[in-house]
Amino acid sequence: MKVLGINCSPRKGGNTELLIKEVFKSLEESGIKTEFFQLGGKKVNGCIACLKCRKAKDGKCHQKNEVINKCISKMLKADAIIIGSPTYFSDLSTEAKALIDVAGYALRGAGNPLKRKPGAAVISVRRAGAMHAFDSINHFFLINEMIIPGSSYWNIGIGREKGDVLKDDEGMKTMQTLGENMAWVMKRLSGTEAQRHNGKTL
Repeated sequence: MKVLGINCSPRKGGNTELLIKEVFKSLEESGIKTEFFQLGGKKVNGCIACLKCRKAKDGKCHQKNEVINKCISKMLKADAIIIGSPTYFSDLSTEAKALIDVAGYALRGAGNPLKRKPGAAVISVRRAGAMHAFDSINHFFLINEMIIPGSSYWNIGIGREKGDVLKDDEGMKTMQTLGENMAWVMKRLSGTEAQRHNGKTL
C-alpha cells in the first residue's frame, strides 16, 4: 500500500512539506509506503471548461497540463492521497486550486476512480484562514466519494518562516496521529477488499 503526498506549496522545504513528511513518518512506521510529489512552483493551468475530458472520459486534462496529468496518474495508482497547501488569502495556493478543479472535473467524468480511497488535507498557516483551505480540499475528497480519516485536531500547522511548524507541538502531534489513523483505515479497507474477493460476508 502507498500514500501519495502532494505538496501544493511553491516553497520547497517549507512548512507544508514538513507537515506532509511528518504524516509520512507515522505511515512508514505502520508499514505503509509513501511518495512525495512537488506540485507547487511548477507550471499548471486551471480548468477552462473546454469539456474535452468529459468527452474522452479518460481522466486527463486535454490542455497543456502535463504536470497535473502526471499528478493525476500518480493519484490513480496510490491507495490514499494527502494534499497539502499553505494558506493564501484565507484559502488554497493557486496550484492546489488548479489541481482540484482540473483533476476533479476530469476524474468525475471518468467515473470517480478515486472512490473509497482515503484522502487527507494538510494545511500550513501563519495566522488565519486555515479552516477555509482545509475545507476546500475536503470538498474535493467528498465529491469524489473518498474517505476522510480524522486526527486529534484539524490537520493544521502554524508557522511563517521555513521550519516554524516544527515548533508547533500540537500541530506536529496532529500530523503524527493523522498518519496513524490513515494507516489504520487503509489496512481495514485492504482487509475488507480481500474478504470481498474471497467471497466472505462481513
